[in-house]
Amino acid sequence: MAIKTLGAKDVQPHEDYGFFGPDSITWKVWSYPTSLTIGFQRAVVVEELDPALVASVTETHAIFDRPRTRYDRTLKYFALVAFGSSRETSRAADILVKIHSKGIGTCPVTGIRYDANDPDSQLWIHITAWQSILLAYERYGPGRLSPEEEAQYWRECAVAAELQTCDQAEIPRNRDEVRAYYERMRPQMLASGIAKDAMNQLLDARVMLPKMPWFLAPGSWVAGVALRKGTIATLPQWMREESGLQQSRLMDALIRPVLRIAFWVVALNGPAQVQLLRLLSPMTVAVAAPILLRVPPERQEVLTPAEARERYGYDRPRDAHLTLRSRQHEKVFGEGGKPSEEGIIESQPILGRI
Repeated sequence: MAIKTLGAKDVQPHEDYGFFGPDSITWKVWSYPTSLTIGFQRAVVVEELDPALVASVTETHAIFDRPRTRYDRTLKYFALVAFGSSRETSRAADILVKIHSKGIGTCPVTGIRYDANDPDSQLWIHITAWQSILLAYERYGPGRLSPEEEAQYWRECAVAAELQTCDQAEIPRNRDEVRAYYERMRPQMLASGIAKDAMNQLLDARVMLPKMPWFLAPGSWVAGVALRKGTIATLPQWMREESGLQQSRLMDALIRPVLRIAFWVVALNGPAQVQLLRLLSPMTVAVAAPILLRVPPERQEVLTPAEARERYGYDRPRDAHLTLRSRQHEKVFGEGGKPSEEGIIESQPILGRI
């Protein structure tokens, strides 16, 4: 089956540079092929150690029932934050609050109520993503950033956090603060049975791929194994032990040059990166392709999230859709019913079909 190669002339330019742009470290790191593969896989795996988050994930059962579309939609959102136009990304951030209004309930393991819009829950998702993306870039990409670049990366991480309900005062601003954040979170992390099931599901990259012809199945299996081993190799030893993800230090060492070379080869060719993305997350292509193929936007303008909200008429995420969120709480915690699917339905034109 022939696959048409997507070139710059086939790509619709973004309206503007969004919140970062070509001089940002975000574009430098997130546009490398380690980011939307191992970096993203590591992020969603580590996230499952939060009992509240895994309870929400298990309630919907989406990562088991429709893993490819769940992966596709989530990856598209993260790509929008890094690469999307200010208008499109602000719209997605707003609808995400509606989606998360459904993510409420009581954790069956801890008995504690959870809310996907809770600032602490959002901070956990945000930091695991940005730290995992950077770690994958360092381990399997070009290596460590300069001190100045790294400082800029974490400043930009704080900018991106304005698109979620996170408390800006809680955002780590450097590597040491990120390390301290994980230390604070560690007592809350729980490798429950449902967490381990979710982590193993998310470590199997093949569930994210489309159905392959029989002659491509061996290659798909090899790629899946390599990504799994590469992702586990980035996890600290204590996290592996608690999660039952055993892997030898020898394997950690062996997989590193294999993946470094593979990602380096892909990074040499923008169209090749786009082809890889079309395979992994077709809905993300329109977001990332203009950056990977260096297609300039209609306006060479970078906005802040606050400027974009004022321009396009959106509330700050933590203040958005309070009536809907209150109604969802009453329905679940007051009436013992199921939350409305309103946000999920509205999100499909923006983040893709479920």
